[in-house]
Amino acid sequence: MSFRVLIPARLASTRLPRKPLADIGGLPMVVRVALRARESAAQEVVVAADHADIVQACQAHGVRALLTRDDHATGSDRLAEACTLLGWADDDIVVNVQGDEPLIDAALIDACASTLQASPGCVMSTAAHAIDRADEFLSANVVKVVCDAAGRALYFSRAPLPWWRDGYASGVTVLSTPAPLRHVGVYAYRVGFLKRFPTLAASPLEALEALEQLRVLWHGEHIAVHVSDSRPGPGVDTPQDLERVRALFG
Repeated sequence: MSFRVLIPARLASTRLPRKPLADIGGLPMVVRVALRARESAAQEVVVAADHADIVQACQAHGVRALLTRDDHATGSDRLAEACTLLGWADDDIVVNVQGDEPLIDAALIDACASTLQASPGCVMSTAAHAIDRADEFLSANVVKVVCDAAGRALYFSRAPLPWWRDGYASGVTVLSTPAPLRHVGVYAYRVGFLKRFPTLAASPLEALEALEQLRVLWHGEHIAVHVSDSRPGPGVDTPQDLERVRALFG
């Protein structure tokens, strides 16, 4: 298996200013993410940053980083630029690991890459795990995915899907069998598609759900889904999240 990892990092953050540089156990968060990604089978791990401060912080700790434009609308746009700057071939596989996931499991990165490699009809792969709590199933902050018989995504939604018509008629107390799936925001791409993605028109469903991956399905492309046996460690979106993760690093 041959693949690379790209970590998009944006300095501006509404809820947590300068988030990529937040200290976690003596290292900037984006460096923590890169070090976890290096535990995977990736040939190379590169941070795609929007600010020189991030590049300098990475270089100070031996992490490769490159500077991309600071006006990209999405992380996918930033990754597409990075692939072009790095000269990666269209048939290469690249895994997008978010810069706020310092507890990302290297095995999950490998699984996403291998799932895409084994799915020639798909342009992307991602991950999911079973939901075992009714409050998560009902939460709009938890993205759900439903798949076809081949393990390809049919739809992603913030709504509780699939809806068990008879079982949930009087309220959700016990989840359906098989369990609904929570989407995990790690993606593998074929580089050629990643470069093409920013040129695709945004879809109405993407705007309604605020889920960028729906653009892929809207344009008739396929996303393979790896279903993990375990849930990933917590990401960092807020100051409270940061304190919880810091405590795990002592």
